[in-house]
Amino acid sequence: MKPKILIADKIHDKAIEEAKSFADVELDFNLSPKELIEGINKYDALIVRSGTKVTRDVIWGADKLRIIGRAGVGLDNIDLEAAREKNIEVVNSPEASTISVAELTLGAIIALMRNIHHGHSTLKQGRWDRSRLAGNELYGKKLGIIGFGRIGREVADRARAFGMDVLAFDPSITGEDARENNCEYRGINDLIREADVLSLHVPLNEQTRNLIDAKKIAQMKKNAVIINVARGGVVNEKDLYEALKKQTIRGAALDVFETEPPEGNPLLTLDNIILTPHLGASTEEAQINAGTVVVEKIRNHFRTA
Repeated sequence: MKPKILIADKIHDKAIEEAKSFADVELDFNLSPKELIEGINKYDALIVRSGTKVTRDVIWGADKLRIIGRAGVGLDNIDLEAAREKNIEVVNSPEASTISVAELTLGAIIALMRNIHHGHSTLKQGRWDRSRLAGNELYGKKLGIIGFGRIGREVADRARAFGMDVLAFDPSITGEDARENNCEYRGINDLIREADVLSLHVPLNEQTRNLIDAKKIAQMKKNAVIINVARGGVVNEKDLYEALKKQTIRGAALDVFETEPPEGNPLLTLDNIILTPHLGASTEEAQINAGTVVVEKIRNHFRTA
């Protein structure tokens, strides 16, 4: 008998077709929390993205549920403790968007260092600000990476292709790990002081919330920039705003925010920042991978059960 899967958030059509090849699949992208709780009991598997909240009430109302798949990286919207208590497996696809996020990071660095965003907007306004928008090369600059997992290492590889010197900090790596990846290990404070570009690639948790605050920013070079394509909340946005307003540092690029969308956020009023609407995984390739990787993990779960 085929397992029955509920897909509660939109995933790529290729992933849906793969799921249909081994399971009975139902799609419902507009379930209210109450409707999900009332209807979950008839499904063997549930696939969500970030929109659907898989709460304790949902999990404890799911007598048949054996596995939950999150098509993407974070698991913040799933009550993992409740899932463990009911012996429900939880899988995700953190590897799916690695390349896309790394490439966006490099794009943000280049845009900031070469004033591409200002060049575009001022030219459309009829201005020719060529001399005012002189920037800096990436070659020979120091890229400080905080968080040296999959994405951090991919960023390092690409940065070295531009001739950047890469410094890495991660509490789970050693100096030898960094050297094996052609990087130099630094303690976090030394890295922040030395970096021309500071790029963050860490999850949001109690240890990383407000990791970059006024005290850390004050240690940075005046001409340095901050890149955050990781999670909103890793950078204290109020402190960053004050630093950019006072030009304590040169600039920043944010793809993620404490509140999304960032309506009324004072960062929106500044000129020395690039802001994008959480585009890290927004590529065709990442979207396909996010869904198909999770679907394959669910298929394997039922094969081995």
